[in-house]
Amino acid sequence: MIVVTGAAGFIGSCMIARLNEDNFNHIIAVDDFSFPEKNKNLEGKKILERVEREDFFEWLDKNNLEVEFIFHLGARTSTAEFNREILAHLNTEYTKKMWNASIKYAIPLVYASSAATYGLGELGYEDSETIIPELKPLNPYGESKNEFDIWALKQERKPMFWAGLKFFNVYGPNEYHKGRMASVVFHAFNQIGKTDAMKLFQSHNPEYKDGEQQRDFVYVKDVVDMMMFLMYDRKSQNSGIYNVGTGEARTFLDLTKSTFKAMDKKEDISYIPTPEDIRDKYQYFTEATMSKMRSIGYDKPFTSLEEGVADYVKNYLSSESRY
Repeated sequence: MIVVTGAAGFIGSCMIARLNEDNFNHIIAVDDFSFPEKNKNLEGKKILERVEREDFFEWLDKNNLEVEFIFHLGARTSTAEFNREILAHLNTEYTKKMWNASIKYAIPLVYASSAATYGLGELGYEDSETIIPELKPLNPYGESKNEFDIWALKQERKPMFWAGLKFFNVYGPNEYHKGRMASVVFHAFNQIGKTDAMKLFQSHNPEYKDGEQQRDFVYVKDVVDMMMFLMYDRKSQNSGIYNVGTGEARTFLDLTKSTFKAMDKKEDISYIPTPEDIRDKYQYFTEATMSKMRSIGYDKPFTSLEEGVADYVKNYLSSESRY
């Protein structure tokens, strides 16, 4: 029996699909199931039971002996969320309860942190745990994730195996419900489909040309493969906080060109000013250092941006299919 929180969300539902592929079908799906559009992500998946988010710990008290692993992927993930009480409840305090329950019942735990913890990258993007207390996230969401990482590292008592995962720019199927927070590939597909053109933000940094701002774009299928590796490996000495990216930054121009190609449309790319309210906090470069994940034995090659965009566009977006 494997628990996945945030089960109806983007990464959570893809994780369940990946677990099903390896014949893990006794899945306990935990979420707030009051959003019909999100719930479509669970259609066709093999799930033993759905448990409402606020009922989960009561459920776990009764069923802990059967639970083999917990993937805690549920969170308030909006970088535009400024209600610190909601973020504290869903991202920090709930995860503390999950951590303590994992210790109490001796269940291995993987939880979602975020690359948003790195802020502008003043200290780089290496997943060294020594720099975590010094990081300066740019928004309350990033702060809530970093607060938990700091708390976890201070704890004397820890789960038998645990890993916090700093997801970089994840894209891929099952993000139809995410609105503004969906990936650039998703928005590019929709904008190109409607207008045969794509508008990108201008660069306001002399070191970067328009469209050459860079991100570590990681395909969600690679993300769930890394999580499967951690579940199979689960050595206590490998517990810790890890980057989840590709280790290769790519430009928004590369991503957009790949989307045009996957849609078999002629490129038409123009630039608009970056909104002033985000201009001073805009990241021009992110790139995960992936040596730590590699050092514990994860050796699968990462999907290239071109391959990932092609798979996403042709096999999912073009038919509104889900993984």
